[in-house]
Amino acid sequence: MKNYTITVNGNVYDVTVEEKGAGAAPVAAAPVAATPVAAPAAAPAKAAGAGNIQVKAGAAGKVFKVEASVGQKVEAGDAVVIIEAMKMEIPVVAPEAGTVASIDVAVGDAVESGAVLATLN
Repeated sequence: MKNYTITVNGNVYDVTVEEKGAGAAPVAAAPVAATPVAAPAAAPAKAAGAGNIQVKAGAAGKVFKVEASVGQKVEAGDAVVIIEAMKMEIPVVAPEAGTVASIDVAVGDAVESGAVLATLN
């Protein structure tokens, strides 16, 4: 018997797997904890924090479009990234004026609410 932590659609489950014989494939047993536990925060793919102003997602969703590019000057309220959530396009705007220092996501990436999408200087 081996214990594993499995994430399915953002829900984390602890499961126990019983291994049968040397050549047989593992067979999943009943979940140990059927209640989801908090998923650990995923590390960003790129090093976030190139700038000192963070542009964070206001909702979980999928990156639909990246409106700004590194080096571009933006004003407070300018769209930096657009997220698609529940069939709606939600602009993520610059919290203040600055220059885009990093874009930490790509089109198609799934993001959680509060995730850093870009940084500004």
